[in-house]
Parts: sequence; C-alpha cells; structure tokens
Amino acid sequence: MPEAVTEKRDPVKDQLEALVQQMYRSNILYSEAVREFKRRFISTVLEENKGNQCRAARQLGMHRNTLSRTIDELRIDVRQFRDGAKRPPRAARPTTYDKKIAR
Repeated sequence: MPEAVTEKRDPVKDQLEALVQQMYRSNILYSEAVREFKRRFISTVLEENKGNQCRAARQLGMHRNTLSRTIDELRIDVRQFRDGAKRPPRAARPTTYDKKIAR
C-alpha cells in the first residue's frame, strides 16, 4: 500500500498569505503594498549589513546603482543603519593586495 503523502506547509508562505488577505480586506492598494514590502525588505537587508549598500545589493541580487536609486525613491535614510563609525583613512587601512612594480 502506498504511504499517504503529507503535504508540508511552509510557515513563511502561510504568514504571507494571511498578511495578503488582511491587506486586501483593509483596502490597501497594490501599489502601497508593494512599496511597503520593498521598503521593509530593503531596510532589513541594509540593517543586517550596517548600511553597506554594496553588500546589501549583492545579497538582494541587484546592482548597487539600482539599490541606491530604489533607496532614494523609497526615502530610506541609510544613516540609521550605520553604527556611526567612519572608515579609517587609507593610510591606516590594511592592504589587501600587493601592488605590481612599474617597470
């Protein structure tokens, strides 16, 4: 006898489905929902990367310029994700590669 196939539900998909239903019933427009989703998603990734747009863009699978433009459109203040530390001057940074000697 074949075993009964138990369908495994993804809790994230279930939460998303419930959220979509709630938003629909609250008469939230599609454009507003998409904008808010983008805003929250990008903010979360920026927070994880301490405001570093290059790393965030890489994790999001988009070009840094596209991320920067989207951040501007959504009016996200990237400074809030930075820890306040500034980059050290170039002279104080460790070198990551050896420069080739010019001949």
